[in-house]
Amino acid sequence: MMNKHIKISDFNYDLPNDKIAFYPKENRDESKLLVFKNNTIEDSVFKKLPDFLTENDVLVFNNSKVIHARIIVYNSNGARIEIFCLEPIDPTTVISQSFEQTNSVTWKCFVGNAKKWKNEISFQVMLEDKQITITANKTELSEGSFKVKFSWDSSSVTFAEWLEAYGKMPLPPYIKREADINDNNRYQTIFAQYDGSVAAPTAGLHFTQAVFEELSQKNIQQLWITLHVGAGTFKPVTSEFISDHYMHQEQIVVSKQMIQNLMNVMHKRIIAVGTTVARTLESLFIMGTKLHLNIDNPFQVKQWEVYDSNLQFQEISPEEALQSIYSYLDNNHLEYLTGETSLMIIPEYKHKIAKAILTNFHQPQSTLLLLIASYIGDNWKKLYQHALDHDYRFLSYGDSNLYI
Repeated sequence: MMNKHIKISDFNYDLPNDKIAFYPKENRDESKLLVFKNNTIEDSVFKKLPDFLTENDVLVFNNSKVIHARIIVYNSNGARIEIFCLEPIDPTTVISQSFEQTNSVTWKCFVGNAKKWKNEISFQVMLEDKQITITANKTELSEGSFKVKFSWDSSSVTFAEWLEAYGKMPLPPYIKREADINDNNRYQTIFAQYDGSVAAPTAGLHFTQAVFEELSQKNIQQLWITLHVGAGTFKPVTSEFISDHYMHQEQIVVSKQMIQNLMNVMHKRIIAVGTTVARTLESLFIMGTKLHLNIDNPFQVKQWEVYDSNLQFQEISPEEALQSIYSYLDNNHLEYLTGETSLMIIPEYKHKIAKAILTNFHQPQSTLLLLIASYIGDNWKKLYQHALDHDYRFLSYGDSNLYI
């Protein structure tokens, strides 16, 4: 059994405010790139990423798309209320299906200034030349969030359509400014495809078409998964020990073809483009292992289950786990796996699928920093200090690192 009693204070560092990137670089691929290879640090620029890779490498991307999850409304007295959409509850919990609803949806939401929200709130949305009236009702507070039911008066309009038109891009809480029109483009990867994230998979923000073309010229394969990033990715760890931290749940959608593609490249070095991809790939391993071993709820990965039954999981190879998922999908005539993961990756975790990672610089005392330590151990301290000393930009709009 792995040691879950890790002090989060061991993952602290001093991050001055002027090191946080509050705006993106003018050009995505001109951000800095710190490469850590063979225990050596090299400073570079992101557009040179292909120079550090070979055709023996496979990059796996998260193609989830950030939704306009922040809704600003006003009560009858003019008080400003902010609704932050987290995840769907009714009539479906599947994110893609919720966006297709045409009359009403209920979502789990954070609500700012909730005390001022006493009665139903109505607001109008303009869609081309049509005005839609939306009504919102909330229930009582439960575990830090509310259930909010949105209803609207046009059955020809989907939830996705009016939310895209009215909502705002949900910049991370440490970016202390309002989202502007530039963020609609820049806080989104150029390959974003499936609506559902309330935070960007930020490692992907650096990629441009030119970088993709050079990767293809070098025969560096690219694969795609979907993990809809939740607001919990920014949830601070407030407990002394990580064992007492409650990890958020996020939804995964992976195609049967992607499972086949993964099986075909297991002999290569698989590089996760971001922590969300690393979590997804390891969650797939756990799901496949649960299928293989006939463990209940195979597509629901709990925070600690892989650690609590560690020996049992060690018996199964990644290839066997992926084959179990593929066979399940094939036998049940399914083209996609949809599941949830609350997996927390801690420093002692041994990655089964993605042996390397491309990522940004993360907040002090965060679960993301714990995940980074699972790849490079205590080396994260010297890398982060090097970055601070060499004017790297930190967090979502900041620079990137490649650990290979």
